Amino acid sequence: MTSTIITPTIYVVNKEQKPDIALQELEQKIDALVQLCQRLHEDNQNLKKQQTDLIQQRSALMEKTEKAKSRVELMISRLKLMEI
Repeated sequence: MTSTIITPTIYVVNKEQKPDIALQELEQKIDALVQLCQRLHEDNQNLKKQQTDLIQQRSALMEKTEKAKSRVELMISRLKLMEI
């Protein structure tokens, strides 16, 4: 996953520049922005999937921890009964 810093740029069209060239440059810049948006969308989808996976892992670990805690508490109770 790559992070991209987006900086706004102001483009001034030279009056001597041909309109066709200016239009081509604008099309190229729009294409680059579309590609950037697509990549950011893909990155966002990947991050959402990672988040979902991590939430599921956390839930499973919490369940295991709770089961272990119950088992330890049961063992402690049994040991206390043996001491009496």
